[in-house]
This record gives sequence, structure tokens and C-alpha cells, in this order.
Amino acid sequence: MHDRTEDRPPLDRSGIALRYLCAVPPMLFHGVVLAVVAHREPGRLASALTDVGLGLAGLVLLLGLRRHPWRTALATALLTAVSATASGPAYVAYVSLCAHRRWRRIVPVAVVSWVCLTVYAARGGVGQTTAVSVTTGTVVLGALTVFGLYLRGRRDLAASRREAALAARREQAQRIEQARLAERMKIAQEMHDVLAHRISLLSMLAGGLAYREDLTAEETREVALAIQQNAHQSLNELRTVLGALRRGGAPEPPQPGLDDLESLFDEVRTAGQRVEVSDTVDGRDLLPAQTGRHAYRIVQEALTNARKHAPGSRVTAEIGGRPGHGLRIRVSNPAPPGVPAGPGGRLGLVGLAERTRMAGGTLRHAARDGAFVLDVRLPWEA
Repeated sequence: MHDRTEDRPPLDRSGIALRYLCAVPPMLFHGVVLAVVAHREPGRLASALTDVGLGLAGLVLLLGLRRHPWRTALATALLTAVSATASGPAYVAYVSLCAHRRWRRIVPVAVVSWVCLTVYAARGGVGQTTAVSVTTGTVVLGALTVFGLYLRGRRDLAASRREAALAARREQAQRIEQARLAERMKIAQEMHDVLAHRISLLSMLAGGLAYREDLTAEETREVALAIQQNAHQSLNELRTVLGALRRGGAPEPPQPGLDDLESLFDEVRTAGQRVEVSDTVDGRDLLPAQTGRHAYRIVQEALTNARKHAPGSRVTAEIGGRPGHGLRIRVSNPAPPGVPAGPGGRLGLVGLAERTRMAGGTLRHAARDGAFVLDVRLPWEA
């Protein structure tokens, strides 16, 4: 059976050096004690050298600590039965094993370590010194166990913090990406509103120029001039929206608002669309610019839809409201039965619904008594 190393970064040179620095002090302490004993009792020099040699062997065994933690801990613990200097490497290996927090390995090694320290303490006979040594060794073993578990707790805490920080960065990146996508969706909606309006006007003007044979030269020139102006305006508005898309932001001000609706109505009337307007807005100067911008685009898209699905029909636009009561936009036009939706049919309503939702308002539409009615309400706080 092979040991499984923990899922953590490999130990660097400083970590390896720290292990050996922790193992050396106990070895030096016991080495000095053995040197003093050998000096007083020359006959014990061989056993002292053997003790130190086994301690050095324990240092060598520490090289395999990461790949085989419990085997290394067990081997160094066995050395302490005949070598006091091996206690240094044994302590380090045992703490590392406890840091793994795998009790089925910790408990057997702890038992072996306690038995070995008892065996070593009882080498010269059982007495008061043996009891003190065993007690001290037991306390040290318990302290090492607590310290190893503490190190594992610190390691787990650091890992959880790293994971939390990584999750937070991922979440932040997702939020940024979602914000970018939402902004691009708004820009795409802006592009749809602008181009659909302009292209439908161009189509109406070009259709009139193609099929009407009663136009005078002056009228033909005026229609051609209107086509040219709308095409030029379409290019300008397209550049504005695409420029905003490249910059990753919203279209730059000034943006059309409620006060620009009259120019919009004049523009579509010039193109041949019949529009009747009822404007009863009270306190329009108090209307937030963002709400006014949404209102303009909603009316613009409603007129575009009417031109697409009921060409030549009279359109009625009713706009009213005041602070504290909201802004209402109601656009209606005859709905001839059996008229198929053109390319992108109903996509305009989807865009209108999304824009209304973004503005915090509500949208209703229905066909009643042969007429298609679009009713939008936008919030307008007092």
C-alpha cells in the first residue's frame, strides 16, 4: 500500500531546511548528554557513537517524509528505542504525520513511539528516573500531537481562505462578464431601434419613389433628398453605436428624449407615415433623462412596427403622465387581417418588452376591434 501525499504545493527548500532545523536541537541536546556520559564512562563510548549514528540515520530517513509520511514516522519512532538522538527526526516525522490528520496512521505510530520511549527509559532498570522519563516523554508526545493538529488546522484555514479568495475572484469575473454582456445587449437593442427606424423610413421613401408615377421633378428631388438625408443619418447613428460597442460602454450623450419626439413625428410624416399625436405630459422638465430616452425609443420602435405590419395605416400616439403617476405611452394602428409579419416579425415587441423591463415599467399589447394597441407605462417618481 502506498502513502498518498496531501493535495498541497510541494515543500520548497526553506521548508525542508526548517524540518532539519527543528530536528537538530533535540539531537544536539542528547548528543551533549551522551558526550558527557562517554567522557565520564569511556566504556560507553561505542554505544554513544551508535546512538549518534542512528540519529543521523533518522535525518536521512526524513528525505522520504513527504512521499511516505507514516512509514518514515514509524521507522524513526523505532529508532528511538535504542537511540536518544533519533528523537529529533522522530519528533519532526510524527508532527508531519499528525498534520495529515489520518487517525488510523497517527494512533499506531503514537503507540509505537510511546512503547519505544518506555523501552529506552527502562534500559538501565526500572526506577524513579524511568518513571520521570516516561512521563516527560508522554507529555512531549501529547504536545507534539496537538501541535501537528494545530498546523493542519492552520493549513486548512489558509487553504479555505485561498479557495474563498479564488471563488471571490471568479465571482467578480463572472459579474464583470455579465455586466459586459448586459451592456452589449443594451447596445444591440439601441442598434436595432436606430437601424430599424431608419431602414423602414428608407424603404417607405424608396417604395413611394418607385411606384408613384405622378410625382413632379421637384417632388422626386425632395424624396431623393429625404432618402439621402436618412441614409446619412443612419450611417452617423450606426457609427455612434458601433463606437460605443468598441469602447465597451453605452452610447455617448446627448441621447434623444421626450422633447425630441416632435422631431421624430415630423420625420416620419415627411416619409409618408400618417401619425396623430396627443401629448398631455405635465411637468416634462422633471422627467428623468433615462426615462425620456426609453420613452423616445419605445415610440420610435412602435412607429417602426406600424410601418412594417400596417403600411399606409393611420397611427395614433397618445403620451401622458406627470410626476408621481408615471408616464403612459399608447400607440395604436389598424391591424389588417391576414397580413403576414415581415422579416423579424414580433422581434420588435420582444425588444420593446426588454427595454420596458429595463426601465422598470410594464408593457401590454393586444389586437382589439381590428386595431393593434401597444400600451406602455414607465415609472415617474414625484
